[in-house]
Amino acid sequence: MTVALVHHPVVDKNGETIAAAVTALDLHDIARAAKTFGADGFYVVTPLQDQQELVQSIINHWVSGHGAQYNPDRQAALALIRLAPSLTAVLAEINALRGQKPKVVVTSARMADSDLGFDQLRAMVAEGHPLVLVFGTAWGLAPELIESADHRLAPIAGNDGYNHLAVRSAVAIVLDRILGR
Repeated sequence: MTVALVHHPVVDKNGETIAAAVTALDLHDIARAAKTFGADGFYVVTPLQDQQELVQSIINHWVSGHGAQYNPDRQAALALIRLAPSLTAVLAEINALRGQKPKVVVTSARMADSDLGFDQLRAMVAEGHPLVLVFGTAWGLAPELIESADHRLAPIAGNDGYNHLAVRSAVAIVLDRILGR
């Protein structure tokens, strides 16, 4: 299973489609969670050139620059990161690598009509079919991206109705539920 963190198309707090900025914390923490739980890779999806350059400079520092010698564990995690301008490009790359079109599973804290529970997704992963687990930044994935997915994963449910996790926290929880022991 591959993780994708989408920065466009996502929505802002007013529901308008935007391109969100990349944050270094998300890159580090999601890469570390992906490595810990054995994800095949971690795609950062942004069409913005300046954001792609930022991601590439972080990757370069930790994978082949001074950071690689300073912290080899971080190097191993950040080596999982791949850049893509769109989710379509991610799917095409995985299809080329695996010879099979991946299933797209989207996530959202506001998912009203999810069709997939965590146990069901765990079973799909065990079958070995390529899957891309898609998370959104800002206020979540744009409706058109959610509607185009093969599956919608049930949201993480807290205890009192408050549901506004940082995306890096959500990724760690979901990966633990799906790939953890």
